[in-house]
Amino acid sequence: MRGSGVLLPISSLPSDYGIGALDRQAYLFIDILKAAGQRYWQILPIGPTSYGDSPYQSFSTFAGNPFFISLEALIEQGYLTKEECMAVDFEENPGYVEYEKIYYGRFPLLRKAYQRSGMQGKPEFHHFIEQNAGWLTDYAFFMAIKDEYKGLSFTEWDDDIRMREPEAMEEYRERLQDDIYFYMYLQYEFDRQWKNIKDYANKNGIQIIGDIPIYVALDSADTWANPELFQLTEDLEPVAVAGCPPDGFSADGQLWGNPLYQWDYHKETSYAWWIKRIQNCIKWYDLIRIDHFRGFDEYYSVPFGHKDAVNGHWERGPGIEIFQTLKENFGEMNIIAEDLGFLTDSVRKLLADTEFPGMKVLQFAFDTREESDYMPHNYERNCVVYTGTHDNETTKGWFGNLPEWDKKVALKYMDMLDETEDERLTWHLICVAMQSVADLCIIPAWDYLLLGNEARMNKPSVLGDNWKWRLSENAFPEELIQRIWDITKIYSRL
Repeated sequence: MRGSGVLLPISSLPSDYGIGALDRQAYLFIDILKAAGQRYWQILPIGPTSYGDSPYQSFSTFAGNPFFISLEALIEQGYLTKEECMAVDFEENPGYVEYEKIYYGRFPLLRKAYQRSGMQGKPEFHHFIEQNAGWLTDYAFFMAIKDEYKGLSFTEWDDDIRMREPEAMEEYRERLQDDIYFYMYLQYEFDRQWKNIKDYANKNGIQIIGDIPIYVALDSADTWANPELFQLTEDLEPVAVAGCPPDGFSADGQLWGNPLYQWDYHKETSYAWWIKRIQNCIKWYDLIRIDHFRGFDEYYSVPFGHKDAVNGHWERGPGIEIFQTLKENFGEMNIIAEDLGFLTDSVRKLLADTEFPGMKVLQFAFDTREESDYMPHNYERNCVVYTGTHDNETTKGWFGNLPEWDKKVALKYMDMLDETEDERLTWHLICVAMQSVADLCIIPAWDYLLLGNEARMNKPSVLGDNWKWRLSENAFPEELIQRIWDITKIYSRL
């Protein structure tokens, strides 16, 4: 069935407290989506972010980001006061997230809420711990120890606790018990708030498209607690790390630094860890976008310690077997495969064998050097079309920076040779996406708002100033909502 939706990270929602959260603004955005005739809300990964504030580098693939916990909800529960929250300096510019201020401002408030909640004495809290013990115990313990080490990566902890020696584990667990419960409480509260948001979205006809990175972060509870899952030495140092070769985004390639999977071990255990991971995603999302899908066919391996990704090489991934195993456990899965970048025949075959929809990005379509699979007339229905993603420029910014010959191709394609205004070009490209045969069309919020690169979410391989843009309050006036509804109806996506 044809449908459409909007890409907007949780962090980009408006808020009085420095970063988007699971509060009234999330509910209002769902109301906007419904009024605009949309059926999907695509978000970025919602795990607790680590170095660089990237949602693709998380302290846990199973946990929720404490930054997204609604302070409004904690005020309503009587655990905080509005005066306490408003007294914190969260931001200088409401248009951008200031992560350092968020970190130093939110956690003292969250700890106050925990201390006042009396949660340790509540049966529902202990039931949550029991239901999620498979990941929650290690995650909360990991975060408590990390606080003890003032944020140091676990690879820099003392050997006894880094290597999880039993005596050290017992000693730290006993000493840090209250801190462990604090981090468990944060996950309890996040889970409760997230379920309410998802339930509200689903009742209003909106499905949530979640996003999971293929890899986990090196400095994560996943790696510390389960080193056997990854290509690590006996001293827990990576043998090689993830990345991708030089491409249009970076001449030196992208060095992500994530530990690579020990796929033989995953196969021996019938992909048990992946089954738990996908089960957690199914609980949280209606559809799952898997980032860097081609890594399941072949993955790029960069020797640990290299300064860039130029000298990496490709190795075989698990292929179709992992998806056959997942299908045996979950039946048909609503998965979107992020199949962008250079694709080989074997990647195309894997995508075809899974029958997952791939992604089509219009900003990649108008290259004068070759005929592109991203041109809409080359689409099949089983795909998801975007004007751009979180890694691209905004469409307005992209048009402004497009080489002249490529811009002429785009203008000819849209029959707009007499147009020069980038804002009108953005709307025309949105219409090209909406009118395509793709079953699903996702438009980033910044394109509907006709924003330039001041709203760009991420510039790959460049640290700083990423993941910061935020929506202004009342950014979607009634006339814009009506305009989105109109084009959605015209192109049969209501």
